[in-house]
Amino acid sequence: MELFSSPAAQVIVAIIPIVGIVFGGTLIFFFLLWNHRQTMLQIRNGTYKPANFDLPVFSLLAGMLLTCVGFVLTILFICIDGISLSLLGGVIPLAVGLGFLLFHHFYRP
Repeated sequence: MELFSSPAAQVIVAIIPIVGIVFGGTLIFFFLLWNHRQTMLQIRNGTYKPANFDLPVFSLLAGMLLTCVGFVLTILFICIDGISLSLLGGVIPLAVGLGFLLFHHFYRP
C-alpha cells in the first residue's frame, strides 16, 4: 500500500526536499558572503582578530550529535525497511559521528 496515492501529494512530497536544499544553500551562500565582507572591512580598519577555533571541542560536539542522530535513524530505518539501501541514511551519519569521536579521542595538540 502506497502512503501517498494522490499524484498531487507525490509532487508536493518530492518538492519539499528540493525547496529545503535550495533555501539552505542560499542561506549558506549569503552567510559566507557577508562574513567575508565583514572580515575584509575589519582587516581594512585594523580591527581584525583571528577566531580561536577549538578543534577538540568541535569534534566532540559534532561526534556526539552525529552519532546520536545516526543511531536513531539506523534503528528507525531497520524497523521500517529492514536491511536495504535506505539504511545508509542512518549508517552514514553514525559512521561520521564515530569518526569525529575517534578523532577527538586520539587528537593530541
